[in-house]
Amino acid sequence: MEDSNLFIFIIEVLGTIAFAISGIRLAAAKSFDWFGAYIVGLVTAIGGGTLRDLLLGIPVFWMQSWMYLSVTALSLITVIVFRKALVKGMRTLFIFDAIGLALFVVVGIEKSFAAGFPAWVAIAMGIITGSFGGVIRDILINEEPLFFRKDIYATACLAGGLVYWFVMLVAGSPILQQASCGLTVIGLRVAAVHYHWSLPILKVDPKDLPDENKS
Repeated sequence: MEDSNLFIFIIEVLGTIAFAISGIRLAAAKSFDWFGAYIVGLVTAIGGGTLRDLLLGIPVFWMQSWMYLSVTALSLITVIVFRKALVKGMRTLFIFDAIGLALFVVVGIEKSFAAGFPAWVAIAMGIITGSFGGVIRDILINEEPLFFRKDIYATACLAGGLVYWFVMLVAGSPILQQASCGLTVIGLRVAAVHYHWSLPILKVDPKDLPDENKS
């Protein structure tokens, strides 16, 4: 395995662990059984990457190695063993979700460039890779997807992708590009929660709705 491919593989595995724990942790809070929690963790970890690979027309990443299914199982065991520390409080969920988000944005961008796509496609794939698994997770646990709320979530992915592209144009250092992108995503997520940043909510006056949409 080439060094660049090995690096992307390691990032994907680490991102899988982080996202799987965040998904399993939420499933545990909803009192899912072990199998249900595993499925939620798995789709959280592989959902975005699966859609990305299908759109890019490349082999789906988790079908190339059993490692992703295995590390999700290990993530489930970790949550079972350390459930008191991992299930209580939102801080733990936030940490793993932010790390997984940052790692997967980097992977999405890297794979898109490797497949020969331009920067705007790479940034879009970074957003999809980082966000779409969480959308599926929230739907499965019957929560409003974080992606569609006012939280700085997809916006953090977009900012990370733009920073990656800017550093690529200015410095041309792969490590600096990846680090800058990841730190931007995590930094924005942390700052948004700490300072209560949010995007404006799209509001519509009920009086302006057609009669059939009024309750």
